[in-house]
Amino acid sequence: MTAHDTLPSHRGAEEDDHDVSRRPRRRQSVGGAVVSLVAELLIIAGAATGLYVVWTAWWTDVVAVQAQTKLVDGLEQPAPKATTGTEHRGTAPVLAEPKDVTDVFGTMQIPRFGKDYDRPIGEGTDREKVLNTIGLGHYQDTAMPGAPGNFAVAGHRVTYGKPLNQIAELKDGDAIVVRVTDKATKFDVWYVYKVTDSQIVTPDHIETIAPVPNKPGVEPTASDRWLTLTACHPMWSAAERYIVHAKLDYWMPVSEGTPKELAQ
Repeated sequence: MTAHDTLPSHRGAEEDDHDVSRRPRRRQSVGGAVVSLVAELLIIAGAATGLYVVWTAWWTDVVAVQAQTKLVDGLEQPAPKATTGTEHRGTAPVLAEPKDVTDVFGTMQIPRFGKDYDRPIGEGTDREKVLNTIGLGHYQDTAMPGAPGNFAVAGHRVTYGKPLNQIAELKDGDAIVVRVTDKATKFDVWYVYKVTDSQIVTPDHIETIAPVPNKPGVEPTASDRWLTLTACHPMWSAAERYIVHAKLDYWMPVSEGTPKELAQ
């Protein structure tokens, strides 16, 4: 075989080109174009949805926690003594209920949620004004901390600082420590509640925040000093409510020391 035999002739190349030009070109149908467009739009929509979820789940937490930390600082709570104070179980001092929604009157610390957990409590449960900003909201017209009745509090499990994200991890006997501070009247008191039970209910079961939990119409006695936490259930849904009840164990003026539950 010679070199000439290994190369295509000029005539052969023209024939090849001619054959290619005669091949029918494939044209995308209108239906195919629509499907492609819809697919692209779905991809864009999915990406946008993903970004929105990231923003809702992460960014709102970052902003809310920063704002809530400032609210705690704004209470100007004096640093408590490092020593453990005396546990009082008699009649407790009680601060009058704030008149205005969004008024911040105290903080909540839950050792089960970590040593750094210290969140402000505001008056009311308005979603935009309280739960999305302050974090924990006091159901208006329920008892104030230390008083006979039910001190009921709501908070998010996800987004906006998610102050009750770990509510389902609370166990019977766990401490929930509330500190109520009013600089104007020099009121500064610890209230230590202990978890008694939890339940999952539909939103219409408002008896969970009755003065005596789950016993609507029953008048609370001096020993019926309750705290109730409420949050949406399950995660990312408002179909039900996760409820935790706790009962006052003791109270203590902040000037006398720190509850042992916070020192452990």
